[in-house]
Amino acid sequence: MIFEYRVSRLQISAEQFSIQMSDLNGLYSLKEFQIMELEKKIILFDGICNLCNSSVQFIIRRDKKDKFRFATLQGDIGRRLVKERNIDTSKVDSIILIEPGVAYYTKSTAALKIGDTFGGIWKITSVLNLIPRQLRDIVYDWVAKNRYAWYGKKEQCMLPTPEIKTKFFE
Repeated sequence: MIFEYRVSRLQISAEQFSIQMSDLNGLYSLKEFQIMELEKKIILFDGICNLCNSSVQFIIRRDKKDKFRFATLQGDIGRRLVKERNIDTSKVDSIILIEPGVAYYTKSTAALKIGDTFGGIWKITSVLNLIPRQLRDIVYDWVAKNRYAWYGKKEQCMLPTPEIKTKFFE
């Protein structure tokens, strides 16, 4: 039996697929894996940051088309996704948007791409893409550097309510 792994258009055998799934250490089911890797955009965020948690709540309220799934940078899935993409979290420690099979985005570019998916009035934020990324990221980095001092942090990652728990991988 042959499975087609649509992200890379690579065909693998059932045995190879089983080995790859077992390598995930049972972190999530086959269904969750398929959704994460093939259909949904994934937002990795700092789970102990109050600003980041508020931002996630903001995104969830506006995600009317259910396009996003979430994982913390501190969790097993978040660490795995970061490692697979060779992202240096000492340089990017606040938000990462992964579009499986397409690309990943960090800092201000990630925030703008997330806002762009909301549609409506939020399309106006795309004008900020006219500002060079390096300049946008200077402002983004300044806020990220000060986020704990300004907004505080939690002792542990947020626990989602039962209503939104399905949007989180951990």
